[in-house]
Amino acid sequence: MATPQLSPGVLVREVDLTVGRADNVTDNIGAIAAPFKTGPVEEATLISSQGQLIDVFGKPQASDNHYESWMTASEFLTYGGALSVVRIDGSNLNNANAGVSIASTTVKIKNYDDYENNYSTATDWFYASRTPGELATNLKVCFIDNAADQTVGIATIALTGGAQDIKVGYGVTVQITNATVPGVGTTSTFTGMLKGIVTGVSTQSSAAAGNSTVDIRIVSRVSSAATDTGTVYDINYERGNEGASIPASSVVRFVNNSGINTGTTLTAATSVDWYDQQTLGLTNSTVFWKNLAPKPVTNQYANNRSSRNDALHVAVVDDTGTVTGIQGNILETNLFLSKALDSLADGDSPVKNYYKSYLANNSQYIFVGANGGTTFDAVNNKEPQASGFSSGYVKVTLGAGAWGLNAQGVQFNTLGNVSYTLKGGADYGANGGMNGSLGDILTGYNLFENSDEVRVDYLLMGASQSSELETQAKANLLIALAEGRKDCLAVISPHRGNVVNVNNTTSQTANILNYYSKINSSSYAVLDSGYKYVYDRFNNEFRYIPLNGDVAGIMARNGLENFPWFSPAGAQRGVVNNSIKLAYNPTKSQRDSLYSARINPVINQQASGAMLFGDKTALSYKSAFDRINVRKLFLTVERALESASNSQLFELNDDETRANFFNIVEPYLRDIQSQRGIEDFKVICDETNNTPAVIDNNEFRADIFIQPARSINYVTLTFVATRSGIEFNEVIG
Repeated sequence: MATPQLSPGVLVREVDLTVGRADNVTDNIGAIAAPFKTGPVEEATLISSQGQLIDVFGKPQASDNHYESWMTASEFLTYGGALSVVRIDGSNLNNANAGVSIASTTVKIKNYDDYENNYSTATDWFYASRTPGELATNLKVCFIDNAADQTVGIATIALTGGAQDIKVGYGVTVQITNATVPGVGTTSTFTGMLKGIVTGVSTQSSAAAGNSTVDIRIVSRVSSAATDTGTVYDINYERGNEGASIPASSVVRFVNNSGINTGTTLTAATSVDWYDQQTLGLTNSTVFWKNLAPKPVTNQYANNRSSRNDALHVAVVDDTGTVTGIQGNILETNLFLSKALDSLADGDSPVKNYYKSYLANNSQYIFVGANGGTTFDAVNNKEPQASGFSSGYVKVTLGAGAWGLNAQGVQFNTLGNVSYTLKGGADYGANGGMNGSLGDILTGYNLFENSDEVRVDYLLMGASQSSELETQAKANLLIALAEGRKDCLAVISPHRGNVVNVNNTTSQTANILNYYSKINSSSYAVLDSGYKYVYDRFNNEFRYIPLNGDVAGIMARNGLENFPWFSPAGAQRGVVNNSIKLAYNPTKSQRDSLYSARINPVINQQASGAMLFGDKTALSYKSAFDRINVRKLFLTVERALESASNSQLFELNDDETRANFFNIVEPYLRDIQSQRGIEDFKVICDETNNTPAVIDNNEFRADIFIQPARSINYVTLTFVATRSGIEFNEVIG
């Protein structure tokens, strides 16, 4: 449409035909759902190496369904691709945990989202393993906070005056005279009383005598040496500070939970720093907390808000060596975490430091359930139960210092040094069973259904099921998923019993043909012929594993090293990695039968080794899409142009938009043509297919005609012997 001008001049108008572009996409992401020893359940995790596979999902186990799938996944990764892995659920799966009132309870936390949505406020367990499974059983969670300052040794625990035994929670008074008190750049002396609370007692037997000890947290000084009254000074215990320490040979008085002086007086035979004596409580070794980190007392964030005793350390230890094979191996330490809900590390940094949240986001091994300082720990029985003290004492009550409050003005409760042993972890079956049910496996694969959520190029079938019927059902589900997504290939292997330990190739051929006769026709699937023999270095065993991981890996490697529209078969691009031998190596006539039934043979040749020797899809009728290279060409083009077409959404359906789209598509296809993927093509995107009716329906249409290049499947060489003196032109003629 002409633009009107009221006077002579030049109108400059711009038309932008550079918006959007089409780029080739990689096609190297596989997907598998299977039972695994560890790892998140029903959550897709992208794995790029065998080492990462081990770190997240554990090592291969002896069960067929486990090592077959695990090694299928591992073999795929050797070809250069990445793998989206789903650990399936199971009715018997449980997380190892430390229960509140019993050794363990029954709990299954599938993954991080499951924890956040359903278990972060649990009250029946303190700590649980990160993922379900037997492997985490006997992991030890070691915890320490500022429960005590000093441990006082006493010659006898017998009390005077017929008073009750000393208990956790009792108050403590200690008279001190002319104790050195450091100030700002000065020192002075102090005479008065130290006030504290009993946080641990070595024995409660009134008849016991000898080397008994009492753990004491010192909370204040009182400016009177004779009574509980006077000016109270809050103090923080420091080693070497005489004004905050109970010296040896001091007379110690005790006050019961009702605030009544018991009349108990004992002489401190020894006095040592409590934290210096604390170990992680391991079964077969001794590790001191002081060698891991300084004592946790009050973090900077809490201190700035008049809060106290929020700091804690948490260590996770392979106590019995079940995870790493090394007894007492410290797996991780999480230091100077906080009991305060709003805490930030390092004062005002953005890193949230509340211990439950921090461990949920950062620990590789544990989640936190119940707050130990809020719920009475009946297993370890370490929580002070004091309800009050006589005049001058700082009260320590459960309600006032519950963990999970904001820091402002809170004196947090303390537990001391506690070791929790995780119990009750369970695998898919008894005695470490690793065979997942068909229903759970299919549920796992259904997580790959939505192509907008999870990128997938190859659906790996993984292990065979226990019966041929179930294996066929699994194969058909994967094909249905690929058909629904229309952006990937399902890669299918025979049932294990079709080829492994079958004593002749005739029977193997018949078994495979019968098995695949019940597999659905689809151009979005690739069928292979068997199993290969490999070495399992983790268990020092030779294993037969299915070839679907290798076939998918070969296609991924072909896309990375060449182009997806090249055939992945043959000696140049179809070589199978790490094959010692094949369970089934068909003859030429048997290969003919397989290929006619849309099955791609994997063969072993003396010169080239094991290789994929066919490039058919699972389509049961003749079509351009019955070849892998053609299907891969269209998948690549469709994904690239679909992404590029997003730039056209919500634009106007006019000549400019259509021209822009043409300028995206045409150079892209021309480039593929130069790379031998396309013989010819034509793009129509104009008023002929964008009619007024189409435009009025808010549609945009483009018709793309592609003549794909074809791979050579059959080579005929004719050798003709002639008599002497014969001209070749006469013979050919």
